[in-house]
Amino acid sequence: MPNCYNDGMITPILIGLVGWVTGTFVNYLSDVLPHKRRLTQPFCLNCSLEQPFLDYFVWPRKCQACDSRRSFRVWFVEILAVPITIWLWYSPPEPLGFWVGLFLLAFFAVVIVIDIEHRLILHPVSIFGAIVGLGIGTWLNGLQLTLLGGAAGFGIMLVLYLGGILFAKVVSRLKGRDLDEEALGFGDVNLSGVLGLMLGWPVIFAGLFIAILAGAIISIILMIGMLITRKYRTFVAIPYGPFLVAGAIFLIYFREFILAHFG
Repeated sequence: MPNCYNDGMITPILIGLVGWVTGTFVNYLSDVLPHKRRLTQPFCLNCSLEQPFLDYFVWPRKCQACDSRRSFRVWFVEILAVPITIWLWYSPPEPLGFWVGLFLLAFFAVVIVIDIEHRLILHPVSIFGAIVGLGIGTWLNGLQLTLLGGAAGFGIMLVLYLGGILFAKVVSRLKGRDLDEEALGFGDVNLSGVLGLMLGWPVIFAGLFIAILAGAIISIILMIGMLITRKYRTFVAIPYGPFLVAGAIFLIYFREFILAHFG
């Protein structure tokens, strides 16, 4: 009995540690990729001085030159990664399993953080995601449905992207000035293609529907908030990558729930 108890206590602790390490790696990629577009030694986002790995990843987590500390996002991501990883250990997505599911979730987290902070979905991230998506999609759905899903995701979002450009030109002409924001970027088009590879045909349609619905709901909430605070302004764009990723996460990680209740 004591051994069973110890095993039951040790496993969540070890998996939680895996989650923390995953969170630190997500933070590292979210810090260096928008600035360097490649893996480099960690550096201070305030003064660009390179940081020792121990200082950056463990402690004291502040720059030796300018005394700048890591942002709130760093702690939020790492703390949140722990319970999510423990949940994933006990409820791994089928048939991906825990490790592949964790790897894919880390990729999604990098996309979300970078898009929220920089309004970017980087081409290197999209290329890497396409390679991963092709492998996972072929494993889950076969090559044909994977390629069809990728083409559908890319094509549908490309049409919306071009429509957004046309709409912006029309509004700019009517207003007599250029719009500062665009509804969709081409990075969103690439990301939709990547997610289409992962989800396959025809599931990508459900993924895009969830993303569009979630984006509309959040936009309405933000609009109401701006009206209440009297800070409303037209054509306020929000990062769309998180909504696209949310649709994929729901369909990949909650597949059994969906099939049980709606299948």
